[in-house]
Amino acid sequence: MALCVPACSPAVRLCQKLNRLKTLEDDVMATSLKRCLSTLDLALLGVGGMVGSGLYVLTGTVAKDTAGPAVVLSFLIAGIASLMAALCYAEFGARVPKTGSAYMFTYVSVGEIWAFLIGWNVILEYMIGGAAVARAWSGYLDSIFNHRIQNFTESHVMRWDVPFIAHYPDLLAAGILVVASIFISFGVRVSSWLNHIFSAVSMVVITFILVFGFMLADPANWSAREGGFAPYGLSGVMAGTATCFYAFVGFDVIAASSEEARDPQKAIPIATAISLALAATAYILVSTVLTLMVPWHTLDPNSALSDAFFRRGYSWAGFIVAVGSICAMNTVLLSNLFSLPRIVYAMSEDGLFFPIFSRVNPVTKVPVIAILVFGSLMAFLALIFDLEALVQFLSIGTLLAYTFVAASIIVLRFQPEKTASASGGGGTKTDASSMASPNQPVVPSDPGMTRSETQTLAQDAGELKEYESFSDKLQLVEREKAVRERRAPGMLKACWEPYLGRLLGDCEPGDVVTFSVTALMVSAVSLCAVVVFGNSHLHLPMWSFILLVVVFSLAFLISLVLIWAHEEQNKTKTFQVRKIIEKLKRPPLLWVQRLVWRSLLVYFGYGIWHSKEGLRELQGNDVSARYVVLPSGSLVETVQNVQPEGHTHTHASQTTHTSATNDPQANK
Repeated sequence: MALCVPACSPAVRLCQKLNRLKTLEDDVMATSLKRCLSTLDLALLGVGGMVGSGLYVLTGTVAKDTAGPAVVLSFLIAGIASLMAALCYAEFGARVPKTGSAYMFTYVSVGEIWAFLIGWNVILEYMIGGAAVARAWSGYLDSIFNHRIQNFTESHVMRWDVPFIAHYPDLLAAGILVVASIFISFGVRVSSWLNHIFSAVSMVVITFILVFGFMLADPANWSAREGGFAPYGLSGVMAGTATCFYAFVGFDVIAASSEEARDPQKAIPIATAISLALAATAYILVSTVLTLMVPWHTLDPNSALSDAFFRRGYSWAGFIVAVGSICAMNTVLLSNLFSLPRIVYAMSEDGLFFPIFSRVNPVTKVPVIAILVFGSLMAFLALIFDLEALVQFLSIGTLLAYTFVAASIIVLRFQPEKTASASGGGGTKTDASSMASPNQPVVPSDPGMTRSETQTLAQDAGELKEYESFSDKLQLVEREKAVRERRAPGMLKACWEPYLGRLLGDCEPGDVVTFSVTALMVSAVSLCAVVVFGNSHLHLPMWSFILLVVVFSLAFLISLVLIWAHEEQNKTKTFQVRKIIEKLKRPPLLWVQRLVWRSLLVYFGYGIWHSKEGLRELQGNDVSARYVVLPSGSLVETVQNVQPEGHTHTHASQTTHTSATNDPQANK
């Protein structure tokens, strides 16, 4: 058994590298980017990322093929589900005001390898999503001119018939992406003002659609004669909800911009709530107007709003709708091109990607190289790939990012505070009590007490020297007892100690919660898979179906109980979500996007060896230091060199530093 430990040590060290967490600096507001975005700027960025072509295309498609007029309920339920995910992003953006969105949140809470996977996955999502929107923008503009651009390209440039490749190179889509990338490289203020302009035009057009549409509304289009309000029943409403959910994808641009916000602790949650409320209101009201103007079963899925006004005798309104659609798609393009290079910048800053992409232009204060390189790659995708082939890859990556962010929120809440100095990143962390003066009473430290609570008790103890009353002493004792009963985050609650203390008492704070969250996710996915595919695809016998449902349900409930049995961080000054409930399902065909995880070659070939957390660990493992307070008030520092395993000798040295009292004995 002893021989197994050295043999397993390389595997253990590899696992530690893969799961190391990002260490935040003491000043989380420090950045090489420019903090200039207000709450209004962030809210309009979020609205621009969510209210795009889906408002003009998705409403008609879901209403005709999936839900009927009940598409209103589908957007309402999808908006509530999106709110749960958006609040998770808002809490993280307020607590960790760093760019990187889901990548950064996962790195802080879960681990390096998972952060790299999520980050690379989100990069691909933005690239594919931006290329798909550019193709839709080009196709919509081409349809206004009766497809003359497509015909000219096929006749005078080239045409090919290859699977997954467009029939002709879309020069217009690639060109708009290149132009947008150039504008975004001019700085965050230029990007923000462009988004303001397009968002303002889009909002004016939406207001026109609502006012004029309600004037043309006919309640008979929701009557039983036309099929009723919910012709496809509850299943149609829920199927429409799953599709409408992706209309709200885009609010994460707010969290990705947190490093450029003036006051992220306040601006991120407020902007997220405002943008999501505006987007949900727009989708619900427009779908209401659309299904009241014309019967839902006669809608044109490709241009529902323009066709509805044309059939009511107002063909001129179609041009206004076209202008609004193009402006809305411009805001989505800006949102994708704004967020993508910042995630690349965050990964490069952490050493997980090539350092050239972390260079910030000293004038514009944006990562220009990352913007231009990945904007060009996005333009290349839009140039040659078909829109349908691009859209197939969009769904599962978004769900993975949302799932990891929601899980990271839970893990982070139950972890003890960790700072750069505490992690061995080159400095040492001294307790407030160690710097106490000789005349100040020292309060015994407790691992379950936070620094603020220790300082409070010390202050109270100092006040007792002045008053020396029995009631004050009794109050101090009671307060100290209450503080000690409130244990540190990640530790078992006092009421659960008699039942779970023997089993979980030796675990580090937060480890049990991390394991429980992982078990919670696995059991939830397995339970959904059994319920959805157990009888149809897997053809399970009834006894095995019931057994699996019971086992996974018990695992789910036990994981919830274990999480609830541990102490949570209660005193946080930033925005905090209290409850997170999100249940979604997707067709199994979309899991084909797992192929993009071949990007692990980039991580194992480059990222794991150049990670700044790895360099921090190497520097922190050279020496370890601890401070001791002597009765005389002098401060003694003991430094011991740490040798690798297997060495038979160690070298120890002790150095003594003089405290503020300048005790001459401390220099001996």
